[in-house]
Amino acid sequence: MDMTWLGHACFRMRGREGVVLTDPPDPKSGHAIPKTEASLVTMSHDHPGHASLRSVGGEPVVLRGPGEYEVHEVLVTGVGSFHDEDKGSARGRNTVFAIRLDDLVICHLGDLGHALPAADLEKLGDVDIALVPISGPDTNLSAARAAEVVHQLEPKVVVPMSYDPDEMKKDTTPYMRLLHELGVKELVPVPKLSVTRSALPDNLQVVALDSRAR
Repeated sequence: MDMTWLGHACFRMRGREGVVLTDPPDPKSGHAIPKTEASLVTMSHDHPGHASLRSVGGEPVVLRGPGEYEVHEVLVTGVGSFHDEDKGSARGRNTVFAIRLDDLVICHLGDLGHALPAADLEKLGDVDIALVPISGPDTNLSAARAAEVVHQLEPKVVVPMSYDPDEMKKDTTPYMRLLHELGVKELVPVPKLSVTRSALPDNLQVVALDSRAR
C-alpha cells in the first residue's frame, strides 16, 4: 500500500483493490488538492475542508457516515463520533473510518475531538496505521488527547495530519507537542509511505509526510 498526503486531512491510498481518498476538500476552503482519481472516497464530516468531490475524478463510491461497507473488496468500518468533547454540541458529528486495504487497517480519525470509548475501539478492531489530526482551529484534539487516542488504538504507525507543514519546526505547535508526547524528538518528512503487513515495525513509528497540496 502506497500513501501520499494531499494536504489537511486528505490522503490518497493506493492498493491492490484500488485507490481510496479520504476527506477531499473544497478548493475554496483554502485546502486545494490536485485533481485525483479514486474508486472509493470517505468523508468524516460535512465541512468544506473535508467533504467535496470537486477535485475527485472517476466514479467513486462515497461513504459519509457510520456503518459496515465492502467496496471493490475494500472493507470499511465507519464509527460515529464527535468533533468536540461535548457530544457534538460545539462542532457537530464526525465519523472515524477503519479502512482495510492490502491486508492493512488504516484508521482515519477525521476531526475527532475526544478519546474513544471502549465500544468504538472494539468496532474499529486492530489498527495498523492511524491518521491523527493535530492542529489549531480545525480540530479540537489537543496534543495530549491525540497521544491518548494513539495509545488507545495501539497502531504500529502514526501519521499526523491537519497541521500546517510550515510550522513543523516551531516547538510550541500542537504538532511538535504531539511528537514530544509520543517520545519523538524530530522527524524528516518523506514524500510517500509504502508499507506491507510483513514490513510493519515492531514498535510505534511516527511518519511525517510531505504535503502535496498546491
